[in-house]
Amino acid sequence: MSQPEAAQPKQASTARKVFAAILDFFFIFTVAGYVVAQFAGGQTAEGFELKGAPAFVVFAIVILYFIVFRRFLGGTLFQRLLGAR
Repeated sequence: MSQPEAAQPKQASTARKVFAAILDFFFIFTVAGYVVAQFAGGQTAEGFELKGAPAFVVFAIVILYFIVFRRFLGGTLFQRLLGAR
Protein backbone atom coordinates (compact mmCIF):
# COMPACT_ATOMS: atom_id res chain seq x y z
CA MET A 1 0.00 0.00 0.00
CA SER A 2 1.47 3.35 -0.99
CA GLN A 3 1.56 6.25 1.38
CA PRO A 4 -0.67 9.21 0.60
CA GLU A 5 1.09 12.21 -0.80
CA ALA A 6 1.39 15.26 1.39
CA ALA A 7 -1.36 17.72 0.64
CA GLN A 8 0.01 20.34 -1.69
CA PRO A 9 -1.26 23.89 -1.14
CA LYS A 10 -3.53 24.98 -3.95
CA GLN A 11 -1.90 27.51 -6.28
CA ALA A 12 -3.69 30.82 -6.66
CA SER A 13 -4.76 31.72 -10.17
CA THR A 14 -2.71 34.19 -12.15
CA ALA A 15 -5.69 36.51 -12.47
CA ARG A 16 -6.07 36.62 -8.69
CA LYS A 17 -2.35 37.42 -8.27
CA VAL A 18 -2.52 40.21 -10.86
CA PHE A 19 -5.68 41.64 -9.31
CA ALA A 20 -4.06 41.61 -5.85
CA ALA A 21 -0.95 43.36 -7.23
CA ILE A 22 -3.07 46.08 -8.87
CA LEU A 23 -5.05 46.65 -5.68
CA ASP A 24 -1.85 46.71 -3.62
CA PHE A 25 -0.27 49.26 -5.94
CA PHE A 26 -3.24 51.64 -5.88
CA PHE A 27 -3.63 51.25 -2.11
CA ILE A 28 -0.01 51.94 -1.17
CA PHE A 29 0.39 54.66 -3.82
CA THR A 30 -2.66 56.51 -2.50
CA VAL A 31 -1.75 56.16 1.18
CA ALA A 32 1.92 57.05 0.66
CA GLY A 33 0.97 59.90 -1.69
CA TYR A 34 -1.34 61.52 0.83
CA VAL A 35 1.14 61.08 3.70
CA VAL A 36 4.07 62.51 1.76
CA ALA A 37 1.90 65.32 0.36
CA GLN A 38 0.86 66.22 3.91
CA PHE A 39 4.50 66.76 4.87
CA ALA A 40 5.71 68.19 1.53
CA GLY A 41 2.79 70.57 0.96
CA GLY A 42 1.58 68.84 -2.18
CA GLN A 43 -2.10 68.47 -1.30
CA THR A 44 -4.65 69.89 -3.72
CA ALA A 45 -8.43 70.11 -3.74
CA GLU A 46 -8.55 66.96 -5.93
CA GLY A 47 -5.99 64.96 -3.91
CA PHE A 48 -2.26 65.45 -4.16
CA GLU A 49 0.37 66.52 -6.68
CA LEU A 50 3.98 65.63 -6.09
CA LYS A 51 7.04 66.52 -8.14
CA GLY A 52 10.73 65.91 -7.70
CA ALA A 53 11.99 64.47 -4.43
CA PRO A 54 8.53 63.91 -2.83
CA ALA A 55 7.43 61.89 -5.87
CA PHE A 56 10.63 59.86 -5.65
CA VAL A 57 9.92 59.18 -1.97
CA VAL A 58 6.43 57.88 -2.81
CA PHE A 59 7.77 55.49 -5.45
CA ALA A 60 10.50 54.32 -3.06
CA ILE A 61 7.80 53.58 -0.45
CA VAL A 62 5.77 51.62 -3.02
CA ILE A 63 8.80 49.51 -3.96
CA LEU A 64 9.73 48.93 -0.31
CA TYR A 65 6.14 47.92 0.47
CA PHE A 66 6.26 45.11 -2.07
CA ILE A 67 9.74 43.94 -1.07
CA VAL A 68 9.21 44.00 2.69
CA PHE A 69 5.72 42.52 2.73
CA ARG A 70 6.52 39.70 0.30
CA ARG A 71 9.88 38.77 1.76
CA PHE A 72 9.41 39.28 5.48
CA LEU A 73 5.67 39.29 6.17
CA GLY A 74 4.44 36.44 3.98
CA GLY A 75 2.64 38.48 1.34
CA THR A 76 1.16 41.89 0.73
CA LEU A 77 -2.13 43.04 2.20
CA PHE A 78 -4.28 42.14 -0.80
CA GLN A 79 -2.37 38.92 -1.48
CA ARG A 80 -3.39 37.80 1.98
CA LEU A 81 -6.98 39.03 1.67
CA LEU A 82 -7.50 37.38 -1.73
CA GLY A 83 -5.49 34.26 -0.96
CA ALA A 84 -3.10 34.96 -3.82
CA ARG A 85 0.19 33.95 -2.23
